Amino acid sequence: MRASCGVLTRKAQGSGIPLLAVAWVIRGVGTGRHSKGKRVDLHGYVQAVRKYWWLVLLVTGLCVGASIVLTYTATPQYESSVTFFVSTPPTADGTALQADQYAQRRVNSYVGLLTSEKLAQSVIDTAHLDMTVSEVTGSIAAAADLNTVLLTATVTNSSPEQSLAITTAISTQFGQMVAQLDNHGSPESANVVLNVVSGPTLNPVPVSPRKSLNIGLGVLLGLALGLASAILREVLDNTVRSPQVLRTLSDAPVLGVIAADRGSKKSPLIVDNHARSVRAEAFRQLRTNLQFIDATRPVGVLVVTSSIASEGKSTTAINLAVSFSDSGRRVLLIEADLRRPRVAEYLGLEGAVGLTNVLVGQAAIDDVLQPWGRGGLTVLPSGTIPPNPSELMGSPLMAELIIQLRKSFDMIIIDTPPLLPVTDAAVASRLADGVVVVVRYGKTTRNQVSTALRSLAAVDARVLGTVLTMSPVKGAEAYSAYGYYDEDDDRVDLGPELPVPAEIEAGESGSAKPAKSAAKSGKPSRRTGLRRPRSSTRIGERDSEEPVSTNGSSTNGTSTNGASAHGSTEQPNASSADAGARGASTGSIG
Repeated sequence: MRASCGVLTRKAQGSGIPLLAVAWVIRGVGTGRHSKGKRVDLHGYVQAVRKYWWLVLLVTGLCVGASIVLTYTATPQYESSVTFFVSTPPTADGTALQADQYAQRRVNSYVGLLTSEKLAQSVIDTAHLDMTVSEVTGSIAAAADLNTVLLTATVTNSSPEQSLAITTAISTQFGQMVAQLDNHGSPESANVVLNVVSGPTLNPVPVSPRKSLNIGLGVLLGLALGLASAILREVLDNTVRSPQVLRTLSDAPVLGVIAADRGSKKSPLIVDNHARSVRAEAFRQLRTNLQFIDATRPVGVLVVTSSIASEGKSTTAINLAVSFSDSGRRVLLIEADLRRPRVAEYLGLEGAVGLTNVLVGQAAIDDVLQPWGRGGLTVLPSGTIPPNPSELMGSPLMAELIIQLRKSFDMIIIDTPPLLPVTDAAVASRLADGVVVVVRYGKTTRNQVSTALRSLAAVDARVLGTVLTMSPVKGAEAYSAYGYYDEDDDRVDLGPELPVPAEIEAGESGSAKPAKSAAKSGKPSRRTGLRRPRSSTRIGERDSEEPVSTNGSSTNGTSTNGASAHGSTEQPNASSADAGARGASTGSIG
């Protein structure tokens, strides 16, 4: 493995790739580990290439384009060559073999003479060249075949005429220079004889640039750099991009993966046509997981938070509340993000008066609760933004309010600020039965998730699990889900309407007539297709089993249309109960 690393490192050095990056990648490939303890195997590398295929193509295209530009803008180079045969006449004291060996040894010396300044000056004077000595020596290349007496001089120049002129001058001047050096200028007693056996010859085809070779090298280099870039980007990416990564960061399970479909940005709520989307099914699965996560410790108050801002915690809290209300539960959504409240804005409610006003004694809880939709969902907005949100969240008044609201709702979902910037969520977690941490795909880092979970562990909060949001629906890491419903379907037909009870049909009380007309004209919920009875109790009232007066008012005398501000009477028809509750509540909000 070390030998392979050395070979790849030397190749990277020749191609200009930074040695540190290449060595780091090689080390990661060999060990499978990278920074922050992240482990990447062969499947991870394949996923990285699939995910960043565009980067591989981009780098390859850039390298091919650069090779094409360099190839077609480079100046063509021409070659001409001449070959000498070096021989040594045998003497009376030596044999032909000894003479041949002597010639071979002399050839090695003549290779250096061909690029000498003395020969270059002789070539310039003979051919009348307008070149310097260094330019001439730089254009000459000498080579000798192994175990032979053949010596070849090759001249490369941008001008074919000039290349041939230099080669022709070498063929005449080099022999004379050798005769002066080895033979001392005496042809009769020559020790070495040089004969031209080939050339001077000009190659009419340019030897440089080589178009096919350069483009092919550009493709190979581009692929290598593109793959290296994709792998580097993958191993250096410290964000959470899969449920498997979340499981390694926490002992708590991954409760759900919320996909980012086409309309999630414009319409983040799972209502109307979006109630049959993949996201809606993911929230129903999240609801089911929360219901059965621990049968011995059911969750009645749930805190939804995240590590940092813009992870989708508010939309997760809203859609989870909608999902619980669709299952027939009485759900209260508390907007406890007292720094950057978004729930009221998403739901189109008035958020000027709400939780903070109740905690400081400026309003009663019944006056600020606002029903929303056709299910059993009630919203408590944030109200006036206070200067001390953390103190309000940790005050005894907040704890008493949660205890009071538990008696009136089956599920309370609290939307809180992120964990890392402020401590509000950690404080609120002490009042809840569990916490769900929202993690955004491709944005939240592992360190941020770990730090957020440690902050919850510091206050001994019960972390039920994590939720991965904004997961892609296409690409190498797409979240695959079973699309049971058609997104264009507005509702599901669940059979004929439920019959109206006889006592309401007969109209035995003043409040029964409006309920009868509402039952006849009411339509099924667009989110569920069901007509569910709604039973809710106003804060501070007795249970719904108390008798209802026949004049249309509750035992507390607070209702004007046969229902209290949140419907103290359980109605067989959800439409009439919701309509009365909505009208009474809307009128009570100042």
